[in-house]
Amino acid sequence: MSESDCSKTMDPRVRRTRQLLHEAMIRLLEVKDFDEISVQDITDEATVNRATFYDHYPDKTALFTCVVAARFHASLDARGITFGSDCGSAIFAIVLGVCDYLAGVSSSECGRHRALDPHLESAVINVVKGLILNGLRRHETAGGESLEMIGGMVSWAIYGGAREWLEVPNRAPSEQAAATIVNLVKPILMTLGEGGAAEEVAARSLATPTSHA
Repeated sequence: MSESDCSKTMDPRVRRTRQLLHEAMIRLLEVKDFDEISVQDITDEATVNRATFYDHYPDKTALFTCVVAARFHASLDARGITFGSDCGSAIFAIVLGVCDYLAGVSSSECGRHRALDPHLESAVINVVKGLILNGLRRHETAGGESLEMIGGMVSWAIYGGAREWLEVPNRAPSEQAAATIVNLVKPILMTLGEGGAAEEVAARSLATPTSHA
């Protein structure tokens, strides 16, 4: 599911239905593991019919990905983080958002988030990959590298780094962790060109966002 599919719609009826489905999924996750939840469970909880569900989402995984995307962007908004207007995917903001989001899940959902890990991992990586590709597609590449592959590699690296940070006792502040992870993924972005062109792409793609925190 693309980022646009998860974005807010201006149609109030569509927005209301999707909100009902999001809230239903969140409530069900408080009492069931993801694998135990069916589309019928979701529609019953949301008080909508199955046809309505499939008008909005192809399956429960797509719905969950959009729930994660909404919470991820809410965590950015809560910190007053916005993407730089000059260009790029603002990797620092994305990494910081992932660190904050995972820390929030860990503290708010007790032990249940561990059973959700494979689905949470996939959803977060998909959201991050979409954001990164939006930035990378603004740049021409010199070597013909696959942006999908580069976006996937960077997304996995960001998620892996954030998870490692989350598991460390007495971990450093998320801002410090984000700076470290950015330095680790920068060489991957440097493959999108040669010489000065690579430097420019990496620098613009890694533009630090504005923060009002």
